[in-house]
Amino acid sequence: MKLREQMPELTGATAWINGEITKEQLVGEKATLLHFWSVSCYLCKKAMPDINELRDEYTNHLNVVVVHMSRSEDDLDLNVVEAMAIEHDVIQPIFVDSEHKLANIFENKYVPAYYVFDKEGKLRHFQAGRSGIQKLCKHIERVLNENNQKLIKGTTS
Repeated sequence: MKLREQMPELTGATAWINGEITKEQLVGEKATLLHFWSVSCYLCKKAMPDINELRDEYTNHLNVVVVHMSRSEDDLDLNVVEAMAIEHDVIQPIFVDSEHKLANIFENKYVPAYYVFDKEGKLRHFQAGRSGIQKLCKHIERVLNENNQKLIKGTTS
């Protein structure tokens, strides 16, 4: 995906964990972080606490959706994905992309990978890998500020 492109529809999931969500539910009120990960990815497991912290700190200003992108046959076991989600406190919706339909729409080949959309649903930032969590946070804060959203963590609007 290119910057400023519109968020695609969230279609093609082989399953949803923690509830299904649509593009229409994400766009309009809050910015959105789409986080691609895989149960077989060591860096993804290391990044999950940071993503959960973002989810919790900006709960009233940021939607967080996880996309499980399989990287091998072992990643296709839904029970393993569900167990890993529980183990890592992933309570946000998980789009299970076993057939890479959403990954192909995003042209995403990486895990972990992060896509930040503003409240209008336009892509504002992309990055891959674990090392840039602070950079990711700065881009999220910039999008939230541009959206005139309060950055008082954990407050209701």
